Amino acid sequence: MGYIVDWSVVFDNLDIFVKGAFLSLKISAFALILSIPIGIIIGLGRISRNKFISLLTSIYVEVFRGVPLLVLLLWIYFVLGSALRLGSYMSAILGLGLYGAAFIAEIVRAGIQAVPRGQMEAARSSGMTYIQAMRLIILPQAFRKILPPMASQFIILIKDSSLVSVIGVMDLTLLGRNIVTTSLRSLEVWTFIAVIYFLMTFLLSQIIRFFERKYKVAD
Repeated sequence: MGYIVDWSVVFDNLDIFVKGAFLSLKISAFALILSIPIGIIIGLGRISRNKFISLLTSIYVEVFRGVPLLVLLLWIYFVLGSALRLGSYMSAILGLGLYGAAFIAEIVRAGIQAVPRGQMEAARSSGMTYIQAMRLIILPQAFRKILPPMASQFIILIKDSSLVSVIGVMDLTLLGRNIVTTSLRSLEVWTFIAVIYFLMTFLLSQIIRFFERKYKVAD
């Protein structure tokens, strides 16, 4: 009631919004780079015949998928980050990376199990070791199946990166909060931030769909 919308605060701070968007993308990209190798290792461990390895990797997945990301970021920053002197930026990447690795592990596990068992049996009967069969036969086939959901995980990481502001990372969300504090224009600022997040995720989703169509034709 009586609120007058003024979009000038957006245009006056456009450079700040752009800087925050690039930082959010940068954090998400580094977190994805960290989460992919960890997720692949955990995913392979989930289907391992070694019960101890399978148990450990299952615990990792269940714990990191069950703990809220906000709590995980706070714990890493104040406990692990303080012990290792990581700082807010590295703590954010580590937290997002470990959190995303749990979901990527399940993507990898499902992708590998989607490959017919006969492929592994044929590779082993031809004289290949388990590692050779997995690297040369199974993983290349599973890659096409796991690429789209793994790319979708990057979109999720971008949205989840908005939580890193709670540990002092100057991302898009925290910069927007600072602008709201000084301008008292919460409606305009948060609406524009929502538009930025939508544009980033929408563009990436279109890229993902392009690769999905490409691999579908190839199949």
